[in-house]
Amino acid sequence: MSRRLERVNDAPAPTCYRHPDRPTSITCRRCGRPICGECMVPAPVGFQCVDCVRAHTRATRQNQGVFGGQMSSNARHTSIVLIVINAVVWGAIQVAGFLGIQTRVVQFLGLLPQGMCVAADSPNQYWVGVDAATCRAISGSAWVPGVADGAWWQIFTSIFTHVNIMHIGLNCLTLWFLGPALESFLGRRRFLATYLVAGLVGSLFVYWLSPVYSLSYGGSGSLFGLMGALLLILWRQRMDVKQLLMWLALNVMITFMGGASISWQAHLGGLVGGALLACVWAFVPQSPSRTRNQWILVGVLVVAVLAGMVARTVILA
Repeated sequence: MSRRLERVNDAPAPTCYRHPDRPTSITCRRCGRPICGECMVPAPVGFQCVDCVRAHTRATRQNQGVFGGQMSSNARHTSIVLIVINAVVWGAIQVAGFLGIQTRVVQFLGLLPQGMCVAADSPNQYWVGVDAATCRAISGSAWVPGVADGAWWQIFTSIFTHVNIMHIGLNCLTLWFLGPALESFLGRRRFLATYLVAGLVGSLFVYWLSPVYSLSYGGSGSLFGLMGALLLILWRQRMDVKQLLMWLALNVMITFMGGASISWQAHLGGLVGGALLACVWAFVPQSPSRTRNQWILVGVLVVAVLAGMVARTVILA
């Protein structure tokens, strides 16, 4: 006994959700609804429907970065301003050199944990354990204030202080390469906060870990902060970090092989500070209050740095 097989007609093709009279085989990448040629909007992968595009536009602030905040129209502007500030301070120090007071200016701007009594005619020579009052009574001496003696500006001004042309040249070149790359992810305000706060964390490490009569200066702490922040940001974005890791490893090697002239304390502190700030920018959950939460955490970090400065000052006082 045989049965006659009858062909079953194919299922009808889906139609556009906005134009039911138009068959289509294309679906929206976001919602999965069928869309016709008039309703499809090209996306990085596939197409989206006009309603999903409109909803995404409403939900996303114009020109907002992936981690929140307004993006820079030109990601190099902030780095250029920072380079100019460094150059102006360096130029002023060189002018002080012509006037014969370069060492005094550097001691004023650099980070000195504890004040010291120096010989007036040879500022590189100093008396150990002499306080300010006793120093003033010693003929031919001068008092150089430190952070513990009230020179609080040094934790900030030391970040922009350079003496050697090679030092400022390498630091500005590094800033020129790293700054725009990080600012393109974070925007101007977040990038600037990363540079400055990482530098302050570097100053905190110097204040605690360096000899009390050692003078530290330079923007390397901030630059290590940029490296640490950019490394985490790239990793968070699932981007290649091999070149940056090699660059960081090279700088770490130079730090510990460069001798006493290189402040490993500032480098380590800057790296830690930059990594902490990157965690704030990249890992705070996305929500309507994300920006507020990010800046609150940055404020907490700054307060923690200042508290650490106060604690160290109490110990040294």
